[in-house]
Amino acid sequence: MGVSALVLAAGEATRFGGPKQALLLPAVLERLARSPVDEIVVVEGAYELEVPSDTARVVRCAGWAAGPGGSLRCGLAALGPEVEAAVVVLADGPHLAPEAVERVLEVWRASGGIVAASYAGARGHPLVLGRDDWGDIPDGGLHKRRARLVPCDDLGSPGDVDTRGDLGGVR
Repeated sequence: MGVSALVLAAGEATRFGGPKQALLLPAVLERLARSPVDEIVVVEGAYELEVPSDTARVVRCAGWAAGPGGSLRCGLAALGPEVEAAVVVLADGPHLAPEAVERVLEVWRASGGIVAASYAGARGHPLVLGRDDWGDIPDGGLHKRRARLVPCDDLGSPGDVDTRGDLGGVR
């Protein structure tokens, strides 16, 4: 059984004013490295990203401008046949808790389907989907797909850095 983490890092980051992925990705990768995944795949698009090859594999997505669903489709297509599930996280969530990845994976293993972390009752990341749910992903992503929510409030939200003002203590 294989589990791959997909880090969606393909966007243009127009509200941020530049490639925020380059700044935030190291924190996300460090946290994923402490989680129970077998592989980390970074999906790049608008910007070419420098990622150490011993940390993650980079997949270039020509269709990144279609939206998050386009980036997700690229990432899923790059996974090998041994991968049973993908843990989806965003490159702009630098406070991702490795324990949240573990928690959503436990629920996925027990029940299947699409499983997502929730914070204050709102759906967030990480999100896990098994191979059976990889088809027919709309350009807008999986926001409208039903998901089993796993409360992760005690772990803290991964964050959502959209503007430079959202950086706070992120380095």
